[in-house]
Amino acid sequence: MLTPVPGARLRLHRLSVADAPFALQLLNDPEWLARVGDRGIRTLAEAERFLAEGYWTRYAEPGLGFYGVERLGTPGLVGVCGLAQRDYLPQPDLGFGFLPEGRGQGLALEAAQAVLDHGWRQGLSEVLATVRLDNLASQRVLEALGLQRQRQMLSPSSGQPLWVYRVTASA
Repeated sequence: MLTPVPGARLRLHRLSVADAPFALQLLNDPEWLARVGDRGIRTLAEAERFLAEGYWTRYAEPGLGFYGVERLGTPGLVGVCGLAQRDYLPQPDLGFGFLPEGRGQGLALEAAQAVLDHGWRQGLSEVLATVRLDNLASQRVLEALGLQRQRQMLSPSSGQPLWVYRVTASA
């Protein structure tokens, strides 16, 4: 479990196949599909396989992996946040996504700060983030965390233009 900043309203835990119902719901949420992309996960068995074999649960690499985000006092996950090493980026990529009941409340900012702090403690020195040009809400979260817009690139999976943001441990 990651420890958020003092006064945090959330708890983060490593994802497992037990979180497959949540993952199935998030990966098929219309906002996720529009802003992040379709991972082709349509069944509980596919969600279990995604969690067992996918990049969300690669915790063996220092600082990497995604965490389920739970609002304190409310059962169930409302989002995910973590770091993944993408083959098309030189540094780990910060990512997050929330169900409707977890959006617009500052939870992404809290979760992402906890994930970055964990990454710095694990020895990461630089983190990137990619975001669609029209995803202004996520851009605001990244900028609030101190990430700075660097350049544009095309998404290898969709061909959509993305902003690439960057932050270093000393920032």
